[in-house]
Amino acid sequence: MRRASKHNMKEQLAGYLFILPNFLGVFFFVILPLLFSFMLIFADWDYLKGFAGLSFAGLGNLKKLVNDVYLWHALKNNFILTGVTVPSAMAIGLVVAVLLNRHVYAKGLLRTLFFLPYVSSLVAVSVVWSVLYNAQDGPINAFLRSLGVANPPEWLGSTTWALPAIIIMVVWTYIGYTMVLYMAGLQGIPKDLYEAASIDGATGLRQFFSITVPMLKPTTFLIAITLIISTFQVFAVVNVMTQGGPVNSSMVIAYHIYLTAFQNYKMGYAAAMSWVLFIIIFSITLVQWRSQKKWQQHF
Repeated sequence: MRRASKHNMKEQLAGYLFILPNFLGVFFFVILPLLFSFMLIFADWDYLKGFAGLSFAGLGNLKKLVNDVYLWHALKNNFILTGVTVPSAMAIGLVVAVLLNRHVYAKGLLRTLFFLPYVSSLVAVSVVWSVLYNAQDGPINAFLRSLGVANPPEWLGSTTWALPAIIIMVVWTYIGYTMVLYMAGLQGIPKDLYEAASIDGATGLRQFFSITVPMLKPTTFLIAITLIISTFQVFAVVNVMTQGGPVNSSMVIAYHIYLTAFQNYKMGYAAAMSWVLFIIIFSITLVQWRSQKKWQQHF
């Protein structure tokens, strides 16, 4: 018995030693920064002075959140970006997935081309789209002028068109992601359902709305949650293309946090805003977690 006990203890110790590097990584690079950022909510910190620049601020940072016009404007832009991007990318991705799922030529090549923007560097993609959006020499406005549009949009230089221009680019990026997940979901729909519907005289459009869309509800739910979380974390696109301008018309909360922390050196207030973003994302994740039992039977 003692030998068996010692053997079990050695196995347990070996197991703990195997997970120790991962645990230390999570502790030092996730848990500690999370706790430190929570502490910064109640402090002012000029990080250029090191820990000597740390001072207690009480609830001052939380009070600023209520009256910060720029924060609420950035949140409004985030909700607009999410509200337009998510359904648009899902709808287009679903249509593309259904078309590619049928017998088309070069299916593998087309699938790769659609998915390529999602796995490409966001910085590189943003630079390319900045060139496309150039108001004077960009190909988009050149095409619009060829159609007879005398005054095409200034896109990234316009307070009206800057945010829609970013939305178009983000939607284009996410189409490949939604397409791949929808194609995976389409493979799980029994062919018998379509055959039975065809025998009953259902048209292709009726089959799409009565069979395809309902059977893809779990996939749609998963895509919606992941895209909502992702669009609330948009940063690189705004940083490269507009820097939140012109006149904060394309400002989003992630970029506002960055400016507050690393340009205005208000690390405590930036931490407070980051926790607002965390609460929003956590709430969405909680909805997903509570709702997964509803869709569990489909997976």
